[in-house]
Amino acid sequence: MTEILVQVGSEEGLPPVARVVEHPAWPVLKDAVERIRPWQSKDGSIDFDAEGAPDPADAELAVRQVADAVLELSPLLPHDGAYHEALVKDLTRWADSGFQVPDFLDSLLAFQPAASRADGLQHLVVFPMYTQNGNPDRNLEAVVLRMVWPDWLAELERTRYDNPLFCGIKFEDFTSGYDTNSAVLFPETIAVREAPERFTWGGIFCDREAARFRRVTDAAVDILGLELPEDVAAMVHDQKRCEEAFVLWDMVHDRTHSHGDLPFDPFMIKQRQPFWMYGLEELRCDLTAFKEAVKLAGEGVQQARDVQVAVLFDRMFRFPVTGERVRNYDGLGGQLLFAYLHKHDVVRWTDNKLTIDWERAPQVTNQLCAEIEDLYRDGIDRPKLVHWFAGYELVSTYLSPHPGSKWAKGPEALDTTQPPRKLVDDVLPDEFPLSMFYEALSKKLKNVIASTKGITADSAERIAA
Repeated sequence: MTEILVQVGSEEGLPPVARVVEHPAWPVLKDAVERIRPWQSKDGSIDFDAEGAPDPADAELAVRQVADAVLELSPLLPHDGAYHEALVKDLTRWADSGFQVPDFLDSLLAFQPAASRADGLQHLVVFPMYTQNGNPDRNLEAVVLRMVWPDWLAELERTRYDNPLFCGIKFEDFTSGYDTNSAVLFPETIAVREAPERFTWGGIFCDREAARFRRVTDAAVDILGLELPEDVAAMVHDQKRCEEAFVLWDMVHDRTHSHGDLPFDPFMIKQRQPFWMYGLEELRCDLTAFKEAVKLAGEGVQQARDVQVAVLFDRMFRFPVTGERVRNYDGLGGQLLFAYLHKHDVVRWTDNKLTIDWERAPQVTNQLCAEIEDLYRDGIDRPKLVHWFAGYELVSTYLSPHPGSKWAKGPEALDTTQPPRKLVDDVLPDEFPLSMFYEALSKKLKNVIASTKGITADSAERIAA
């Protein structure tokens, strides 16, 4: 396959289209990737002795079609020229190796979307990868996306929320690994021979987040009999407003992982901890975004009020009843937020109807953020196990632990002569079960949440119409 490498950058035969997905080479590329994916093992290799495996010549033909299509499409995307050149080389090397475990480190290093964050800029991305909250296997995937980087967001990033690696993105089209719940494009998911010294970008699909939020919120509002203020109702039914809310939320959330008084590695990489500690970290980042949105709203930033609504509704309605109950740290954070607001009389569940005190919601939500920040600050001076128990105490103040929990009984119920990481084995899979409120809500929302698999702005609008 090496003879095709010299064609990178050729403009011969370029059709008069501006969008990658309108070019005739895109469906060819997509079809070839979809043929390859079922042939791959979990690690991305192709075992030609396995049942249903292709003839090696068929696999090589499919990879050649992917590479040829990349070359046809690359002139539409001159900013990705170096990446596409490296990509074709990586595809060729994978085929020449006999389709062993793929290594796309060279093309990963060449792909630098954060270096040019221009609103609406297209990218064609092809990698062997797993998709977070989607496909756990490292299959070949192809996705066409656009950058979401409006001037107002760029100015906030430049002046207040420096986050040079963050990319707000939205879908144009994708292969099967993204026909899932995955709403991120992260470099650490890509098959490489070794992890690079540092990652230089991370992308979050705000259009999928917004479309999912709108569908679930609309259903939850109806189920719970919640009457929305006029401006909130208008936001929930406006895809663009929701996308702008999510891209701002995501940008502030992402940077918060490495800002503040941090008693541990902010991303908790290679650290075994009880899942409520992960839940508190994710909630801290969301509540920081909420807190900053309150400040920005006071300064007249149009999107800031919408961020507050998005954080509250997504956290309270979708997170607690999404996914399995085994170590569901995002679900736990949503439960904690609702319980905190309920116990402080900001949300009320009376006569089978939910009401929200919108005037007090910002103050009390920020109060929970402050409690978590105090936990972190104090944690700097605590041993690890003491810090874990302090986190447990904060959560269990508002959420009832499982009656069979050893951790709920305190240190005397655990063998504290063991290393802290061993005591994680004593954490129950569902240490803080759903309340009766959420048990009932889950039954009514689960089909709605399931329907958001693979959702995009376009698909949501088609169904609504």
